[in-house]
Amino acid sequence: MMTLLNLLPPTEYGLPLVSMSLAIVAFSYAVVGHAGASGYIAVFALANASPEQIKPVALMLNLIVASVGCWNFLRAGHLPLREIWPVYILSLPMALLGGWLNLPGQWFRPIVGVVLLLSAWRLGTELEDPSTLSRPSRSILLLTGGGLGLLAGITGTGGGVFLTPLMLIFRWCSTREASAVSVLFILMNSAAGLTGWSLAHIDGLGQPITQNLSSWILIVLISGTIGSRLGSRHWPVTWIRRCLALVLIFAAVKLMGLIPIALGN
Repeated sequence: MMTLLNLLPPTEYGLPLVSMSLAIVAFSYAVVGHAGASGYIAVFALANASPEQIKPVALMLNLIVASVGCWNFLRAGHLPLREIWPVYILSLPMALLGGWLNLPGQWFRPIVGVVLLLSAWRLGTELEDPSTLSRPSRSILLLTGGGLGLLAGITGTGGGVFLTPLMLIFRWCSTREASAVSVLFILMNSAAGLTGWSLAHIDGLGQPITQNLSSWILIVLISGTIGSRLGSRHWPVTWIRRCLALVLIFAAVKLMGLIPIALGN
């Protein structure tokens, strides 16, 4: 069976190309409070990695970038925890369930991809934060967190590509607040999704995934730290929203099957 040990093309440029791609993904996603799982999945898919190995590695890298993203966005004071905390309650168990389930994605991935494309267009045309915000009720936040947590677990992502545009389009949060809410959401769901995947593959947990994992962790750690620092404190909102629109387009393209991959659990 093909594993990540031989995911690289048989050239001397394979490993540097994958490493550079991971660095770009980690930086671009971290700027907007995301962690890059959908980007890592695409990179490994294009490198012909085994679908069974891609999901856990993507979630591991996601955990690293989400951790440094939380550190930067929360330290900068952007998390409105008192108003938004219910979104986290159901997300963990539902992400755990989604990571354990083995559902065919042919019917929902194209739909989600179209929604992300529409969200990217909306955010790309509204480049400033609204003058007033409309905080949702706790019940809406609870249901939103549960639904998106399940979707995150099924797709092998942290769910930020779904939560951030939702909060911005409905004016629940400002741009940096949405990034802070999402990066904590991603951290929790990535941990739950990886746990769910591990429970479903308990027999193979002792086997090494790839000899390159430590190098990739270091690469995304450095890139994610720089990106989340810029996004949380330095880049203007217009830049962050444009970057977010690009991230959503990339995620939509992957979900719609234009980057072919079928993830196994």
